[in-house]
Amino acid sequence: MKIFDGHADIWYDVAQKRKNGEENIVKKYHLDRFRAGNVMGGIFIAYLEHNDELDDEKEMFHLINSTIHEIKSNSEIFNIIKRKGDFNRGIVEEKLNVIMGVEGLRAIGSNLDWLDTLYELGFRHASLTWNEENDLATGVAGDESRGLTPLGIEAIKKMEKLGMIIDVSHTNEKSFWDIYNNTSKPFIASHSNAKALCNHRRNLTDEQIKAIASRDGVIGVNAYKHFISLDSHNQTLERFVDHIEHIISLVGIRHVALGFDFCEYLYTDKKEEDINPKGLENASKAMGIIKELARRGYEESDIRKIAFENFMRIAETVLED
Repeated sequence: MKIFDGHADIWYDVAQKRKNGEENIVKKYHLDRFRAGNVMGGIFIAYLEHNDELDDEKEMFHLINSTIHEIKSNSEIFNIIKRKGDFNRGIVEEKLNVIMGVEGLRAIGSNLDWLDTLYELGFRHASLTWNEENDLATGVAGDESRGLTPLGIEAIKKMEKLGMIIDVSHTNEKSFWDIYNNTSKPFIASHSNAKALCNHRRNLTDEQIKAIASRDGVIGVNAYKHFISLDSHNQTLERFVDHIEHIISLVGIRHVALGFDFCEYLYTDKKEEDINPKGLENASKAMGIIKELARRGYEESDIRKIAFENFMRIAETVLED
């Protein structure tokens, strides 16, 4: 069973390691884990670190330069998904199927021309914010009464016209509903869980889950243990699957997927090596979810939808020909 991970901070990791002069980062640090876990790709994210000492736009340039360099230097392992049909070609060729994404558009400020640039460089996904308030939107750490700005509404309309996937993970509820009310195509929550099972600000209410499904979108369930449960004794692989089942109970299998958000590789001091449940520590353990779903009686055809086909459908629906 192949698995597509709806959220992986790979391009951020590439950019950080290139600052230290490293090359071929995906091959060196990630490829073996992907293969061990049958992870055949994902939405690989360029995440802009929040650091007041750094220039956001300059850091974004470094992220993009590092990403393009990594892809061109290792073209034999990447299938970059840009148009309808690209996803399936990568499966056939057994390459890493990658949708290039940006987590938070803080760096573009009020310049929506950046969206054209990102698109031309192959990016087909973006979230407007990473928890913070910015020129476009409001994240979960921002003012709960503030949502999208008028410019943010322009941004999501432009993204839809270009054929980019809009991601609502990290937005606050006001921004979420602003996105829902000002778009027409499917959108996703790439790495968010069910608030009904874990009352964390990053998780989704049942109403939000139903809204995503009503637009034929997808929720990628997140392996970060604090989004699985606030009780440390219940931060388990099994509880992760409970989130999958809760979403299925609300909206059906068509609208749930996997968005692991594995990022243990970002913490060189090892203090955060246990951010995910035991048995689901990194991409090499991803098949544990497939086995647990099978143990609970799910048919292979339905597991395949959760594992990769639902995200594949989003790509085939939102991206241009």
